[in-house]
Amino acid sequence: MNTLFVYMVKVAVYLIAFYLVYSIMLSRDTSYSRNRAFILLSLASAMIFPFFTLLTIKPMNIQLFGKLLSEVFITATSNGTETLNSGSAAADQLQTVYSIYIIGVIVFVFKLLIDLLNLLFLIVRQKNKGSRIIRFHGFNTAGFSAMGYIFINTRLSPEDAGEIIKHEQNHLRRNHFIDIIFIETIKAVQWFNPVVYLFNRSLRAIHEYQADKECLISGVPVVNYQSLLLSQVFKSRTFNLTNSFSNPSLIKKRMIMMTKKRTSALASIKLLIVVPVIGLVFLAISACRQNTNLSENQTNVITTPQTSQSDSKSATIPPPPPPPPISEVKEESKEPTIFVIVEEMPMFPGGDAALLKYLQENAVYPEIAKEKNIQGRVILNFCVTPTGGVSKISILKSADPELDKEAMRVVSTLPAFKPGKQGGKPVPVWYQAFINFKLQ
Repeated sequence: MNTLFVYMVKVAVYLIAFYLVYSIMLSRDTSYSRNRAFILLSLASAMIFPFFTLLTIKPMNIQLFGKLLSEVFITATSNGTETLNSGSAAADQLQTVYSIYIIGVIVFVFKLLIDLLNLLFLIVRQKNKGSRIIRFHGFNTAGFSAMGYIFINTRLSPEDAGEIIKHEQNHLRRNHFIDIIFIETIKAVQWFNPVVYLFNRSLRAIHEYQADKECLISGVPVVNYQSLLLSQVFKSRTFNLTNSFSNPSLIKKRMIMMTKKRTSALASIKLLIVVPVIGLVFLAISACRQNTNLSENQTNVITTPQTSQSDSKSATIPPPPPPPPISEVKEESKEPTIFVIVEEMPMFPGGDAALLKYLQENAVYPEIAKEKNIQGRVILNFCVTPTGGVSKISILKSADPELDKEAMRVVSTLPAFKPGKQGGKPVPVWYQAFINFKLQ
């Protein structure tokens, strides 16, 4: 769940950056094909770029491996004796937000499917064999195009219908319907992001500019074409998935663009600004993982050797040594190997959410740490044994002796897991926990 939220936030940031570039640098140009390509590539890139993570040059002093749990926050007041565990409430709030997001996605996907089905039913009921033009009546629109068909209102005169058909044919030739399906899909998963709606409006405007331009190039007088457009101004779009000739929200912009001076090809040099923008955003939201400085052999193995039992009284305990190559493990280690990843990972009763809730509700902020106004994050490493117990608890990153001690204590009290399995046999598996002690 946290991963999904992080991904969606990153997508939203990329979309905002791309739209700012489009709005400031490109939106007033008449290079419609370039602008259309920019919007489509921006949408696709925003969905793809968050999957890439940039490794920082500075190596970490801590080697992270095993299953990583989400961070647990233990909070308390610095001048009182009452301990406040806010992690559980935060988890509940996160679950509520997640549920709202999923409901929104379902609503938008359902609406998209309903529009598609309505168009299909209209095509099946009204189409004439061998013709891509469908006559309809009853809708408050002059005409539109979708799914390779042109829909024309029967109330139109033959002359007006002919001009609108030419306009809609331009939409079909340029496959504008595919663009609409694509951006409506993006809108379904980013429905909370207002920038998606701005991109949607801009893309539909470009579709109309392109269709208008080709009609005028074919010899239709500008005055006559604008008169036809104005006569249909109050005939709004019926289906959200269609290119409508008489979309009233775009009338003014379309008429301005018809008479605007063509943009020079040299204006496309402005696209170079995209490179530093992408670079800055990528560094800002993708450089979130440090280089662990592991060798190729170390990063490819999936197991690590056992480490000696840690002394729970120590403030900081050295992290386990990096794993040797698999061949050395087989030759030198007689003890069972502790796995990092297995076919069936250990399962805490109730899942990871229950595990985090247990840590949040059972950790106690040390009184000495509260009195001395001490706070910090403790990173622990522990092993889930083949019997489901917890062993080999160690501190990978210390915050304070008292906080370390409490973090180790609460982890040591974890109830039994369902053991992890490799090849059908129970095996020990590494886990890592992040417990953050904060004072309010």
